[in-house]
Amino acid sequence: MIEVALHLEYRDLPIDVEFAASARCVALFGDSGAGKTTVLNAIAGLVRPQSGRIVLDGQVLFDHASGVDVAPAAREVGYVFQDGRLFRHLSVRANLLYGAHARRRPVAGLDRIVDLLDLGSLLGRRPLDLSGGERQRVAIGRALLSQPRVLLLDEPLTGLHREARVQVLEHLRRLKQELGIATLLVSHQPDEVAALADEVVLMRAGRTVARLDVVAFVASQPPVRNGIPA
Repeated sequence: MIEVALHLEYRDLPIDVEFAASARCVALFGDSGAGKTTVLNAIAGLVRPQSGRIVLDGQVLFDHASGVDVAPAAREVGYVFQDGRLFRHLSVRANLLYGAHARRRPVAGLDRIVDLLDLGSLLGRRPLDLSGGERQRVAIGRALLSQPRVLLLDEPLTGLHREARVQVLEHLRRLKQELGIATLLVSHQPDEVAALADEVVLMRAGRTVARLDVVAFVASQPPVRNGIPA
């Protein structure tokens, strides 16, 4: 269960967001510039709101009124950025293990994550020797091996060519089924949201405007013909 109510000014865009959700995968959906990534950054502790409150599974991560502001490393969130942000000088295996080591936790589940993300043949390579889709799969694995309570996905398929996009999307669907980890997905692509999310929070110009289950969300989208909205 995640509860978010926050206000902040970020790059001249006022963000006023409020929602609560308990679904396995919740999507923040809206056009580019709607403030979706800023909300993820606030949940992760990378941006400090001017006011508000963030609660994850009953634990208060941020509460301006009472002065609570849990350090990012202690929030137990796994963050997958748009660009992956892998360490170029480390092998795939070392990148995967980094999350657990950084939080001083024993490594658990490496073989399973490697299997679920089809990374076995890549463990000895370095990021510059990987395709965009492979790098993103490694970034997802690294976030999961930090044993997070919630996985934050910021436009995880942006910039990938069609085949890689389909492959990463299928891996994300498999992870959802196999691991059942709570996930907050940022996207402006309706097909990604329809494939992964259970609930959708609609954002526009820094504000939440509606919350829908995924069936209602899909029904609200315009039909697409030949890749172009009708």
